[in-house]
Formats: sequence, structure tokens, C-alpha cells
Amino acid sequence: MATIILRSNEVVHALGFFCILLMVHNCGAYEFVVGGLKGWSVPSDPNSNPYSQWAQKSRFQIGDSLVFNYPSGHDSVIQVSSQDYASCNTDAYNEKFSDGHTVIKLNQSGPHYFISGNKNNCLKNEKLVVIVLADRNNKYTNTSQTSPSPSPSQLTTQSLAPSPTPSQQQVPSPKAAPPQQEAASPPSPPSNQTPAPAPVSDQPTPPSPPHNAASSILVSFAGSVGAFMASVLVFSF
Repeated sequence: MATIILRSNEVVHALGFFCILLMVHNCGAYEFVVGGLKGWSVPSDPNSNPYSQWAQKSRFQIGDSLVFNYPSGHDSVIQVSSQDYASCNTDAYNEKFSDGHTVIKLNQSGPHYFISGNKNNCLKNEKLVVIVLADRNNKYTNTSQTSPSPSPSQLTTQSLAPSPTPSQQQVPSPKAAPPQQEAASPPSPPSNQTPAPAPVSDQPTPPSPPHNAASSILVSFAGSVGAFMASVLVFSF
């Protein structure tokens, strides 16, 4: 018995937690039943449009949903443009629903046009215009809202684009380079004066004969020594 009570308590806690999750998920979003208890049908007074009057009194935001209840197989809901809404053109449409219980979530701000798939019903004012307010709390981000963000970078690129113009104005600075070439031209004469030390190299060349003279002196001295030794040998005998 105790185990059954514990299990029942666990089931109750699980259901309560699930309900809390549903409440958190649906927080801030509402479902609007079009036509109330009568549902989506031809108005009793074809000369007036109760759906437009009801929509003007309501406040629709991004994330809300529209609920269309109607007999399936006898009626339908189609989402069209403003021109097709005015002319009740049922041939051109964005989306068509005929399941009898249609839930359409409003994901974009601006006007949304709905008419009956039966043209005769549309001509009897079975049509609805819903204007969704802009998302000021940024709960739902659209690509169209994020696209303007890169514009500051484009502005920075445009602001940085004129910066190269000073470099273009500094381009004439290479004209100062010719004075460097003119300044470099005077040092060219010293390069021509470098051959001047060549005569100095010519002066050491004369001492080369003394080497030949020394060799001749040595030869003559050796010859005289040889003659002296020969004379000594001759007189010794």
C-alpha cells in the first residue's frame, strides 16, 4: 500500500513539473481563437466584417498564434497577399489549410491576410487582417534585424578608405631622391683617384735588380774563393 502511495506521489510531481514546463514555454505567447465559439465561418451580416473589428480590438505580437476552427471538407483557410485579399482571389496563395483545426503562428511583424478558400464565403466577408506589432523586447531575432549590424563596419571601412589619400599625397616625396643621387655623384671622383697609389706600387719594382746583383756578387765571390783555393793548392805543391 505504501509503495502505491509513493508511486502516485511521484506521478503527481512529474505531472506538476511537466505543467510548469509548459507554462514557461508558453509564457508571453497567446492563442487567439478566430470567431470565438462560432469559429471560422460566414458572418451572419455579410455587409459587415466582424473579423476585422475583432482584430482591431486585439493586440498581436510575434510568437502569438491564430486558431481557425471550421468543418473540414467544407471550408478552408488560405494566406494571401493584400491584393488577393481585396479581390478574394483564391487561386494565388502563400499557404492553404483545410484540416478543420488550423493553428498559425505569427513569426513576423506587419500585416497578415487570411481569406476563406471558398470564394463565395470570402465575398461574404469571411476574411481577416491581422497586424502584428514589432518585437521591441528582442525576444524573437530575425535575420532582417541582424543584417543592419554590419553597417557600422561598412562605415568604418568608408572612414578608413580616405586614409590612403595622404599616402598618395606623400607619393611626390620620392622626388627628394634625386638630391641623394646628386649627393652621391660627388663621391665618384675619389673612386677615380684610387688609381693614384699605382705609382707607389711602381717604386718598389726597382729593388728587384739588387736581387740579381746579389746573386752575381755571390757568384763572383764564389769564383774568387775557388781561384784562391786553386792557387793555394798550386803553391803547396
